[in-house]
Amino acid sequence: MDEHSGGHGNGNGQASISQLLEERGVSRRDFLKFCSAMTAALALPATFAPRVARALDEVKRPTLVWLEYQSCTGDTEALLRTANPTVAEIVLDILSVDYAETIMAAAGHLAEENLDKVLKDEKGKYLVVVEGAIPMKDGGVYCCVGGRTALDRAREVCGGAAATIAVGTCASFGGIPAAAPNPTGAVGVRDAVPGVTVVNMPGCPLNADNLSALVVHYLVFGKLPELDAIGRPLFAYGKRIHDNCERRAHFDAGQYVEKWGDEGHRNGYCLYHMGCKGPETFHNCPTQRYNEKTSWPVGSGHGCAGCSEPQFWDTMTPFYRRLPHVPGFGIEKTADRIGVGVAVATAAVFGAHGVVSAMRHKDTSDETKED
Repeated sequence: MDEHSGGHGNGNGQASISQLLEERGVSRRDFLKFCSAMTAALALPATFAPRVARALDEVKRPTLVWLEYQSCTGDTEALLRTANPTVAEIVLDILSVDYAETIMAAAGHLAEENLDKVLKDEKGKYLVVVEGAIPMKDGGVYCCVGGRTALDRAREVCGGAAATIAVGTCASFGGIPAAAPNPTGAVGVRDAVPGVTVVNMPGCPLNADNLSALVVHYLVFGKLPELDAIGRPLFAYGKRIHDNCERRAHFDAGQYVEKWGDEGHRNGYCLYHMGCKGPETFHNCPTQRYNEKTSWPVGSGHGCAGCSEPQFWDTMTPFYRRLPHVPGFGIEKTADRIGVGVAVATAAVFGAHGVVSAMRHKDTSDETKED
């Protein structure tokens, strides 16, 4: 099917994605713009966008189950409050969401029956999204849904899935519920359900575009994207925030905000001295951004809290205390030394350039006099 034409079905009895979106008032142009955005999020060449569009039109929609445990529902809110055409519309039409407590109409036993039907009829084919940490202490009694513990249900549901996506830092690493002293024994999905395929997508909340890009990758290529050592997709978590930060030049120049609202703050200087954890945090926040890609915490004048890293609530706090050392710059060089060192080196270069220029000017003058 040509990527510029509307879909008329995907060959398996289902309406095509473009048909479904058109019924919701989302134009073909907007759908193609979404495909281009997903291609960019996955760091693929722009030429892949038509292929993404064709694949999404032709794919059989897999079933998705969304489990909600120890969380604030911030990741669901992040998904549902995105721009038009909303990520929610795209994802909910690409996937057949048969169970999601926050948005489903069914409740009580009817809701649990929906989930049981998926587990029976779609075993090994459905996707699971888990939001929130899972408590392990005392048999997991600190979080129960439908009379069963989150631990018991998650092991059953995730154990029969094609893949499990842990959205948000709580589901990925335990997050705030797992912060010391962790009274409920909260952990991330990987620790609660060992042996299953889990993709961690931390963030507080996650970036909904990254979730959509992950789903698109799975549907287009038939597999999950490459992951880092702690299960995060490299397309979203492969680079440090510090390396892509718009304030990085000020860091290199030794220019820092020293007090909220000072001249450096007004001029967009580096927030490292104010506690920014960007040098130790891996995420694509500087490039993907939030709020329709308009901004992100550092861009709006606040330091990174390191929320996409394991145990960030314990290891990154106090949030306004600066990191003692910046990794990746040799043997424990502090930011001050890096900045001062760069400034001194730069001054030395310019100074040397001035001396050389003066010498050349003198030589030229002498030659002129001799002539």
